[in-house]
Amino acid sequence: MEMPHLPKGHFVLGNLPAWSRDTLAFMLNIRRYGDLVSAKFGPYPIYFANHPDLFHEIFVANPDHYEKSFATKEVLRPNLGNGLFTSDGEFWKRQRKLMQPAFHTKRIAAYADVMVNYALSLTEKWQTGQTLPIDHEMVNLTMHIVTKSLFDLEMGHNADEVGAAVTRILEIINVRFNRLKRLPEWMPTRENRDLRNAIAKIDALIQQFIDERRRTGRDNGDLLSMMLLAQDDDGSGMTDKQVRDEAMTLFAAGHETTAVALTWTWYLLSQHPEVEAQMLEEMQSVLGGRLPTFADLPNLKYTEMIIKESMRLYPPAWVTSRQVATDDVTLGGYPVDKWVSVVINIFGVHRDGRFFPEPEKFDPERFSPENEKNIHKYAYMPFGAGPRVCIGNAFAMMEAKLVLATIAPRFSLR
Repeated sequence: MEMPHLPKGHFVLGNLPAWSRDTLAFMLNIRRYGDLVSAKFGPYPIYFANHPDLFHEIFVANPDHYEKSFATKEVLRPNLGNGLFTSDGEFWKRQRKLMQPAFHTKRIAAYADVMVNYALSLTEKWQTGQTLPIDHEMVNLTMHIVTKSLFDLEMGHNADEVGAAVTRILEIINVRFNRLKRLPEWMPTRENRDLRNAIAKIDALIQQFIDERRRTGRDNGDLLSMMLLAQDDDGSGMTDKQVRDEAMTLFAAGHETTAVALTWTWYLLSQHPEVEAQMLEEMQSVLGGRLPTFADLPNLKYTEMIIKESMRLYPPAWVTSRQVATDDVTLGGYPVDKWVSVVINIFGVHRDGRFFPEPEKFDPERFSPENEKNIHKYAYMPFGAGPRVCIGNAFAMMEAKLVLATIAPRFSLR
């Protein structure tokens, strides 16, 4: 049995122009060709996985048959470093083991007040009737939160400058993912110059924090302290380079994804006042007008349902990929070639009527306790799955719930 193929597309570039022209439409359209589909990006073959059973095979059943894709290694690793998101194999396993305690529930609970206080501080600058770029406001907020949680430092006047640097890095990375060929990093293009300058700015900041903490040896209760103090069974810890790479990964990915999730959640609430009203009713019942705490999180059930449904419709990590790393691998019953990348179509599955009836509808009730248990375990994957599930997923959900519960009772965003 032969794997379904996409139509040939451009005679040289294959299916790449259709992907680049409207990537989200491409991800929705490709599902009609099959659950596993082959395509061509220029001369390179590529597979698209469009079913949660395939996600289970890749992430859970056979994770050792796959590694980070060539594009991830070529685009992300040189810029973000060899952190948890970009590393593979035994090195990744060691880093994950060293990093895991920093994200233990008891540890991240200490950051709850940080999240609430920054969210409250943000609203104190807002005025009724004011027009705000809510995406910028959320990026600024999550930048402050991740900096305080990661480094135990206030961003102060540097927030906009550092935020702009991180945003520029992610913009360039996104553009490069859509290119078949990439110019060498040493070429004096504006893009290369912007990227070098932005990375240098973040690197200098992170190194300053590492040097200061190494000098004092203090445990400030932040993530940086945990990374610097973490040790293997043999007593060895992370080098400055490893700490830098993990900090860079958390710094870049740790604020932008939550900011995107919050921005779309505010938008969806503005379009569905009946959902907003039910959320505010829950917040009044649980909080009674006071600020939320970590202890309140289990009781903000409807608020969590809203966030989950928002991330179903608009997942911040809407696509990821893996590269076949061993011989004789089958996926969905089809043989797949070694070194070929598999694109995991998270966005397409999140909007697939087979798994989510009326998939375009915003309906938080999908994630009520009685309904959520009927969802295919791997049809909803905002944080990935298996051994490489996002290490910061509990941190991100806590942050989103606390920010909503702090801001929503004080301001209605339209």
